[in-house]
Amino acid sequence: MKNSKLIWVGSDHTFVDEIDVTRVQNVTVGRLGGNSEAGSYKNEDGCLVWVNQAENWEFTMILDGHKTAQSVKLVIKQFLRNENEIKRVLSESAGPALKKLDHLILDIFQDPDFMESCRNTTGETACLIVVRKEKYVWWFSVGDCILHLFHPELIALGERQLVQRSFYEWVGEVNTFELPVPCYSTGKKEMRKGLNHIFMTTDGLTECPGVPFEDAAEIQNVLSDIGLDDGVSFLLDEIKRNGVRDSTTLIAWSIEIEETASLPSDL
Repeated sequence: MKNSKLIWVGSDHTFVDEIDVTRVQNVTVGRLGGNSEAGSYKNEDGCLVWVNQAENWEFTMILDGHKTAQSVKLVIKQFLRNENEIKRVLSESAGPALKKLDHLILDIFQDPDFMESCRNTTGETACLIVVRKEKYVWWFSVGDCILHLFHPELIALGERQLVQRSFYEWVGEVNTFELPVPCYSTGKKEMRKGLNHIFMTTDGLTECPGVPFEDAAEIQNVLSDIGLDDGVSFLLDEIKRNGVRDSTTLIAWSIEIEETASLPSDL
């Protein structure tokens, strides 16, 4: 049986000077801990991937820690603690599942014991959660990670990026959920009929000097030309070759949607 999950914290294996591309069933995960020659010596990223093809969903999370990886480890541990409940919700059809997920994810982050642990940790993390259930993409984002969705019909209208970087938002020692009004973004998107590419990244990819990957179209062109696995390897190799210091974690996968998506009433 193919592996259906991946749990990783950068402090456990840094991948400094090392490109790693691995598959979790249909999901491609790429990791690079930066270049030691550029000053990189640690990795404060992390990721969590669960896949259930029988129930038609993927649950993915990338994290980009600041100061230490303690907050990354803390968030992943909190989600592992709630793994059974998350998977139970995702076993339902998309309508009720994603409605319940809106509330469940907030409850997980606002759990009093978890918030107390955050107060006692060192450092904080950005966090992007992306779930694909049936023909829908659902996301929850704190901080400056990025989500793209590539499909020809959307590209023709100039739409590629679903989640933009949002600065000064974290979970951990500095915690947006301690604010009177917690700040985060969440949303849902109906995917178009045909082949859709979902792509998530921490900011190492977009901040690397000498490469054009701040432009979603450049990423899309790479994935379209050579495929997901080779594309993720190429992206990481390019930033490594250009002396990236920051760690970079990528998650990408393709979904073929057979149902017709919404269209305007005059077509």
